[in-house]
Amino acid sequence: MYGIFLAFLGAALAVGLSCVGSAKGTGIVGESAAGLLCEYPEHFSKCLILQVLPGTQGLYGLVVWFFALFTMGAFSGGIDLNMTAAAGARIFAACMPMALGGLLSAIAQGRVAAASVNVIAKKPNDWSKGIIMCGIVEFYAILSLLASILLIMNAL
Repeated sequence: MYGIFLAFLGAALAVGLSCVGSAKGTGIVGESAAGLLCEYPEHFSKCLILQVLPGTQGLYGLVVWFFALFTMGAFSGGIDLNMTAAAGARIFAACMPMALGGLLSAIAQGRVAAASVNVIAKKPNDWSKGIIMCGIVEFYAILSLLASILLIMNAL
């Protein structure tokens, strides 16, 4: 019984912490963008793109959640309620790269995107440089996603 609890806990943390990080990251950018948009509403689309970027980690967490539940048999009706603690711990551990990577990279990406909003305020034509900087942070979220997927695929 402890095994299935650990497996579900890992899946829940992967999606939950990634979504918390995305909410925090998009909130940081939204606060920064709101100030700029009071003066320059024509830059809304540029600010919106920057605000959406930290939200991808929540989606990555959801993908890991689906992979974990699929591995546990949740979609085929074959969940083993007597899963061993070792098997549950393997799924739990497999979800941790996305849980922690999603949480922390979304917040970091939100900070980079908020700083990029300041670039828009001073040099609106250079806003693509901010997207490139956000993309560098995104790379590590993608690595977290990849690590969790590969670990889950080999967990049982």
